[in-house]
Amino acid sequence: MKSSPEWHKSSYSGSSSNCVETREHAAGADVRDTRNREAGQLSFGPSEWLAALAAER
Repeated sequence: MKSSPEWHKSSYSGSSSNCVETREHAAGADVRDTRNREAGQLSFGPSEWLAALAAER
């Protein structure tokens, strides 16, 4: 898994503000809503995150 401590959104999102941001790290990945960042984030372990990515493909 590529480590990216900074939050980023998918390049497929373009300039849309209706998307999620992610950051990947050794312990898995975090996901948050770009329109409601102060609400917090969801955290996923490595196997959960890889399963979620595989399901989306």
